[in-house]
Amino acid sequence: MAQISLTFPDGNAREYDAGVTPAEVAESISRSLSKKAISATVDGRHWDLQWPIEADAGIAINTMADRAPALELVRHDLAHIMARAVQEIWPDVKVTIGPVIENGWYYDFDRAEPFTPEDLGAIEKKMKEIINKRDPVRTEVWERDVAIKYYEDRGEPYKVELIEAIPGDEPLRMYWHGDWQDLCRGPHLQHTGQVPADAFKLMSVAGAYWRGDSSRAMLQRIYGVAFPNKEELKAHLHMLEEAAKRDHRKLGREMDLFHMQEEAPGQVFWHPNGWTIYTTLQDYMRRKQRAGGYKEINTPQVVDRKLWEKSGHWDKYQHHMFIVEVDESRDGEEDDASVKNKAETRINALKPMNCPCHVQVYNQGLKSYRDLPLRLAEFGSCNRFEPSGALHGIMRVRGFTQDDAHIFCTEEQIQQECARFIEFTADIYRELGFDSFEIAFATRPEKRVGTEESWDYVEGALENAIKAVGRDYRLEPGDGAFYGPKLDFYLTDAIGRVWQCGTFQVDPNLPERLDANYIAADGAKHRPFMLHRATLGSFERFIGILIENWEGKLPFWLAPRQVVVASIISEADDYVHEVVAALTAAGVRAEADVRNEKINYKVREHSVGKVPVILAVGAREVEERTATLRRLGEKQTSVVALEELVRDLAAEATPPDLRGA
Repeated sequence: MAQISLTFPDGNAREYDAGVTPAEVAESISRSLSKKAISATVDGRHWDLQWPIEADAGIAINTMADRAPALELVRHDLAHIMARAVQEIWPDVKVTIGPVIENGWYYDFDRAEPFTPEDLGAIEKKMKEIINKRDPVRTEVWERDVAIKYYEDRGEPYKVELIEAIPGDEPLRMYWHGDWQDLCRGPHLQHTGQVPADAFKLMSVAGAYWRGDSSRAMLQRIYGVAFPNKEELKAHLHMLEEAAKRDHRKLGREMDLFHMQEEAPGQVFWHPNGWTIYTTLQDYMRRKQRAGGYKEINTPQVVDRKLWEKSGHWDKYQHHMFIVEVDESRDGEEDDASVKNKAETRINALKPMNCPCHVQVYNQGLKSYRDLPLRLAEFGSCNRFEPSGALHGIMRVRGFTQDDAHIFCTEEQIQQECARFIEFTADIYRELGFDSFEIAFATRPEKRVGTEESWDYVEGALENAIKAVGRDYRLEPGDGAFYGPKLDFYLTDAIGRVWQCGTFQVDPNLPERLDANYIAADGAKHRPFMLHRATLGSFERFIGILIENWEGKLPFWLAPRQVVVASIISEADDYVHEVVAALTAAGVRAEADVRNEKINYKVREHSVGKVPVILAVGAREVEERTATLRRLGEKQTSVVALEELVRDLAAEATPPDLRGA
């Protein structure tokens, strides 16, 4: 029998017969490792312990201590165990697919009756019974015609369709968990008892079309989560409870910030309170960008397809664009807009991004190397067609505004501009309440343009910039754009969720496509590099992150309603309006509540609306020219003189970049 060489992580190699399985390899090393083994990593691929190895390879044996492969297996096995439990309880249910997703898995079922919360409890109970049976898991490779007949005989049409879609050169793996069987690429654990029985939970049921096609059958998708132990599951469930309390859609209603409606899917209707947050944040960013050397511009919303063709977006991004067709021959209000003169019809698109338009501004007039770096910023309003199922409040929308900017510079200026942007971004995140962030450094992908020397230089410039400002980074090999490397900036919110917000991308490609150039010191034309950068990303999404991070209790300077002055008795109404006027004159957003309601009712209502400061005014306060101050979330109150209140609240209302100025 042919021999193969397997190399272990410590660099040592051993000879084995071709066809050896990782289970046999683990047994050859030690009995203890054989008992602990759950899978292997063979030449970087996750490998079932039962799969044969036919050629020389690097190998590592995985145990439950190896978190990433262990979690993948546990979650994948739970998908199968859940499907088995469903069919044991309801044998007529048809099964489809059940992939691993973030934090867990889902499985789609074809069942006439909808699953109820009580059904989920019954399924969980059955799953734990299956886990406790410690049934062995085994796998076989079948011929296509045999597998199709097997599923046809058992009335499983979805499995037949899946087999027909699998490429002919890919093996058809059949997995058994005890007596229950499923078609699956694997790998899997070795018996059901390896799944922690106390570290998973079924979460919800949702509708899902078969193969994502609305013309196909509507299935029922059951979601589950799983972790290595019950402590991590408990922490995750607590985080979900916190997330539900902080949901920006719920808080948006309570705080009267915005709404969405069917007539404008994925578009935000901002209410006065929400628009106050938006404009306050935008004004803050405008000041920061001006101080950072950016020149603000504004570019059109509707742009002819010719520009998108030149930039390359028409071919690669058209499916995300909103197309606008205009008949240029129409000149009367009585014309029927639905009838178009094809020869005179111009095809445009609502801009999905700002980059090509910024190059147009750069291209106006001759540029010298002395003009670089040139930093052009725009609060660019963009529109992208996102699938309706992907829309999520103001976090995922079709119409949004970016804090977008593009820096045109020479190759030698990239490092300095990158370092400058990292410090610029860090300062903004800190002032918005995020003291720390993570940088992901994405390097050259397999398919790319440009020379190796240029990639070496630019990647070195970004790495040196990160080190120059004393930051750490996480390397993401191969995840850069085809035209250049990039940095992505990740924030962690108050409950541990991670959000990608800022980005910095090096692009020599778009200036080439759109014929941007500058006159260098040698008198010849050269192409500038274009640095795409954003700190917040989109205002809509970032405001959603802020709302959830602060649970609606935004920093005082950013809160849409900063102070409510509430009367305790009607005789105090005039003084209430005097206090509001004094605060307003000092730059504080203040409003009066002189309704004929009890003060406790007013306090409760404005607390739900997340007003940071409520000032109660009665007879004593009128006489002493004071107010009783209550801060959101605090039970204690204090009586403060009006002059002191105005001074202190005005200081709190000052945006962080203007304090001390």
